Amino acid sequence: MDSLSHLNASGNPAMVDVGAKAISRRTARAQSVVVLGLEIMQHLTQSGSTGADIQTRKGPVFQTAIIAGTMAAKRTDDLIPLCHSLGLDNCQITITTDGPDAIVDCLVSTEGKTGVEMEALVGASVAALTIYDMCKALSHDIIIRETKLMEKTGGKRDFKRE
Repeated sequence: MDSLSHLNASGNPAMVDVGAKAISRRTARAQSVVVLGLEIMQHLTQSGSTGADIQTRKGPVFQTAIIAGTMAAKRTDDLIPLCHSLGLDNCQITITTDGPDAIVDCLVSTEGKTGVEMEALVGASVAALTIYDMCKALSHDIIIRETKLMEKTGGKRDFKRE
């Protein structure tokens, strides 16, 4: 088993030195599932919201969540202490519904020396939190679950969740 990369020889937290790494194409896709529940979905259906977005008094839920998730992905190094600052080449967030669930998918890419998994995970997470925030007036019975890395390319090894 490999040692933890963010600890130095003394066991203290340390940023990984990526100075000697070659620049390569890095991508990552993460997903969060927001269980809105039947009460919210019924309310939204009755209020005339479409599958493209959910309208609340605060505005369009999915459009706002996409913007929030994109902003968060770009600021991941401000949120996660030992993450490197990365200039993202791309951040695409899509939100779909499946029954009572809103599925947030965040795809991030860059040309760099370190991966973008954390940026994808932060983007999906903050988009999910934004959905919660915008829908909580309808019900607090909302569950955010299954925030997970779906796939990544570049670096030492690729990963794809089956």
